[in-house]
Amino acid sequence: MKVRRVRRPVARRRGAANGQRVLMAEAALVGGAVLALLAWELPSLRREVRIWRMAGGFRAGRRYP
Repeated sequence: MKVRRVRRPVARRRGAANGQRVLMAEAALVGGAVLALLAWELPSLRREVRIWRMAGGFRAGRRYP
C-alpha cells in the first residue's frame, strides 16, 4: 500500500500572499516616514542650499574650507 503525501497549495498561496501584504505594508510605512522627514527638513535644506550658492557653490574651490 502506497501512502501519498497530501499537498496543500491553498495554504501556501495564502501564506505567500500574507507575506507579500506584510512587506507592502512595511514598505508603505517606511516610505511615509521618509516623506514626512523630507517634508519636515525641506525648509532647512533650502536655506543651506541658498547659503552654499552664495558662498560660491562648486566654483568656490578651496576659498572656503
